[in-house]
Amino acid sequence: MDAALVPEVSRLRLLTIVRLRWFAVLGQLVAVAVVNLGYGFPLPVGYCLLLIAVSAWLNVFLRLKFLPRHRLTNWFATSLLAYDLLQLAALLYLTGGIENPFIVLIVAPVTVSAASLPGRNTVLLGAIAMLATVALAFFHFPLPWAGAPRPEFPSDYRFGLLVAMLACTNFLAIYAWRLSHEARQMSAALTATELILAREQHLHALDGLAAAAAHELGTPLGTIVLVSKEMASQVPAGSPLRDDIELMQAQAERCREILQKLTRQPGDQDPMHASMTLEQIIDESAEPHRAAGKQILVRCAPEDPDAPSHPPEAERLPGVIYGIGNLIENAVDFAVDRVEISANWSDEQVLVVISDNGPGFAPEIIDNIGDPYVTTRSSHGRRGDKSGLGLGFFIAKTLLERSGATMEFDNKPAPRSGAIVRIIWPRAVFEGGPSELEERVGELV
Repeated sequence: MDAALVPEVSRLRLLTIVRLRWFAVLGQLVAVAVVNLGYGFPLPVGYCLLLIAVSAWLNVFLRLKFLPRHRLTNWFATSLLAYDLLQLAALLYLTGGIENPFIVLIVAPVTVSAASLPGRNTVLLGAIAMLATVALAFFHFPLPWAGAPRPEFPSDYRFGLLVAMLACTNFLAIYAWRLSHEARQMSAALTATELILAREQHLHALDGLAAAAAHELGTPLGTIVLVSKEMASQVPAGSPLRDDIELMQAQAERCREILQKLTRQPGDQDPMHASMTLEQIIDESAEPHRAAGKQILVRCAPEDPDAPSHPPEAERLPGVIYGIGNLIENAVDFAVDRVEISANWSDEQVLVVISDNGPGFAPEIIDNIGDPYVTTRSSHGRRGDKSGLGLGFFIAKTLLERSGATMEFDNKPAPRSGAIVRIIWPRAVFEGGPSELEERVGELV
């Protein structure tokens, strides 16, 4: 497992360790009492009780030092489990070593580690457990026994017991680690699914708001267009107000076109323009933003010029055009004077890269771009004095991901400045449209 992905804080709570140790202390006291008082077997009771008392006092210290729900760091938890292992080994040394039937308990700390700690910590505890088992096979006090004859175990039997313990330690550790690893994967998948559902719920809510806005804004926009036309007819051609009125008319018309796109049904599309090449999709997405005073450069070419393939074509999906257009608009807003759009394709994938020469994405939000209400507008940008709701990138990212694309956000390496957005489709998905995407999703589910 990659160490960078392993958190420093383990999944073990202090309360769990303390309760397990109290259970062990109680079991050890009962075992010593039954063997010594019940069966009358002689054993070093004083040393055994001293080792058990140390565990009990360690529990008391931990409960006074930390809160019950305190989560242990990986190495602190490892040290506590290592202590439990060595304390048990010491008790077994005093009571017969590997001949003691309680030798099987030596695998317990390793199993707990495998279920809750990183692999390197479990390997360390496993090594300690196996070394302790080997030592107990050769060095230990006699097994407590009363009367004669004292049982003598053949060396082959002790060797077989040693091999069985080593195999049991490894098998249980690996099995517990696999179960824990799969549980973590399922938990991560569930979390990702919940995030996707939350994004879809946000988008559906915005769909309803967009429909309501289109309905409510139709009348006032019509009034604005009518009034602006009347004003234009009354203002002389050379008046300085003439340009402002014409600009207002143009923006009102653009608003009406946007509302028409929002309310347009999929069946309303012109069959002659139902399919578009990648270059046409980019041109249509960029066209509304060419009047912003920034240079927009578009370059479309196959990924391998020596083995060119035909340009990809796709169904004209308004969501894809809107998503790319929103990203271009954001790049135009923050660019100093130039936005570059490059499109490359191969037989396997389709790649669109949108870059600008502005200040780039703010470092503190670059990992969260695309989340709702996370705005990309930085105080270092040219439009830093204007605020946004942070929904533009969220809507664009969700619409493009619905079409099967994956997105990457980055900044240009120093000393250059500017933001980079990469949109990547598998070519079969890009050309296949929603039906191809639905098949892929069905396969994954």
